[in-house]
Amino acid sequence: MILTDTWCSSGQFLHDGTLLQTGGDLDGFKKIRKFDPCDINGSCDWVELDDVELSEGRWYASNQILPDGSVIIIGGRGANTVEYYPPRNGAVLFPFLSDVEDKQMDNLYPYVHLLPNGKLFVFANNKAVLFDHETNKVVKGYPPLDGGPRNYPSAGSSVMLALEGDYSTAVIVICGGAQYGAFIERSTDTPAHGSCGRIEATSPDPIWEMEDMPFGRIMGDMVMLPTGDALVINGAQAGTQGFEMASNPCLYPLLYRPGQPVGLRFMTLNPGTVPRLYHSTANLLPDGRVLVAGSNPHFFYKFEAEFPTELRIEAFSPEYLSPDRANLRPVIEEIPDTVRFGEAFDVFVSVTLPVVGLVEVNFASAPFATHSFSQGQRLVKLTITPSVPDSGNRYKIGCNAPPNGAVAPPGYYMVFAVNQGVPSVARWVQLVS
Repeated sequence: MILTDTWCSSGQFLHDGTLLQTGGDLDGFKKIRKFDPCDINGSCDWVELDDVELSEGRWYASNQILPDGSVIIIGGRGANTVEYYPPRNGAVLFPFLSDVEDKQMDNLYPYVHLLPNGKLFVFANNKAVLFDHETNKVVKGYPPLDGGPRNYPSAGSSVMLALEGDYSTAVIVICGGAQYGAFIERSTDTPAHGSCGRIEATSPDPIWEMEDMPFGRIMGDMVMLPTGDALVINGAQAGTQGFEMASNPCLYPLLYRPGQPVGLRFMTLNPGTVPRLYHSTANLLPDGRVLVAGSNPHFFYKFEAEFPTELRIEAFSPEYLSPDRANLRPVIEEIPDTVRFGEAFDVFVSVTLPVVGLVEVNFASAPFATHSFSQGQRLVKLTITPSVPDSGNRYKIGCNAPPNGAVAPPGYYMVFAVNQGVPSVARWVQLVS
């Protein structure tokens, strides 16, 4: 039972699997809630913390778990500050958020990505900074991103691409958005734009590389798949975020393939039939599908409308789950329940067809997805040794766990074995220090 208003709140999973959920509207404005994992009998409920609350009310804020397992809470409507859970020293001014605010805000639900150097990439409106959460100081500014505002209410989306190799490089992608003014004018038919910017956030001299999606899109959800590709799904081709302020649903998902050259990265996939507009969501499932849910562009539930309140849920199956690839799909037979940072461990997988090349072992986080941005989303590709035949169609893969909490914060991860682009069903593994 939720006791206070969680409308347009934020959240993050803690290192022990507890969901930390912060803010909201009205009586939920300064609330901190937890949802602990169920016990074996399924007994569990929300707990609203009485001994601690947010230093500043948070509505449309973003959360990110940090290397030590604490959580930073950034921004929100009228809140140009950051604070932490567990609390540190109350709210700390973050002038960047007020600097990028415009007449329609456009600094809400900032895109926050924890880089493998331990700093935070924070993007709002059309600008980004590198933020040191230990000193609460901006240590670098990035070039502006062309194409207008990208955050709420202008409704783009963002991901950090898979971390791999020596984990020294992090690349951020930001796609789509509404034209400036569509929100102020309540214009439902202003075309969305389809431009995407990609930047190496860890580079000494970062620049944005631009390309276009096949469709203009607002309110698209970007979901990192176990393979390292990103799925763009849901949204509309005109209007802006807000109640009854979008039209022309974008029913076509896109696959973004980071390893392809500019101009060839986007592939259009099979369309859905259910419009997913304002208040939609998309989340990676352990079986490799993507759960798609939501769409309520009305202040209350409304079922007699052009775009009704949507209570159906769907699963989107990426191409890697097609029947002709079933023989390539690995099964994780053995994996530790818990691994420590930097620990070497073995994973045993079975595959119907003989393995050719490397079988990857990839850690996917459990993000908090809302308003077209998955807070805390990350995919980490482990350093591995080639698969060694064990017996029959079973193979042993030597793995090294992520080296530290900047690469992968402590917590529970879906661990996928990926064979020739086909992921296994994930096993949940807890990463601990």
